[in-house]
Amino acid sequence: MRQSRMMSLVEAATNVVVGYVLAIATQIVVFPWFGIETGLAEHLTIGLAFVGVSLARSFALRRVFEAIRMRSAR
Repeated sequence: MRQSRMMSLVEAATNVVVGYVLAIATQIVVFPWFGIETGLAEHLTIGLAFVGVSLARSFALRRVFEAIRMRSAR
């Protein structure tokens, strides 16, 4: 069974949202270890800077693997 593009996007978006929450939590814990002091707004902004890239990466990789799967199914 083939995964639709929409479901690939939903999967990628879910992955990015979960990753974003984990990244913010990690930044809050790890940044002070390296002497980086920022507020919550900065943590959220830093995280958002990577959301678009992460979403595009996840979606593209999912589509590549789906294409490989479909090609090998022939």
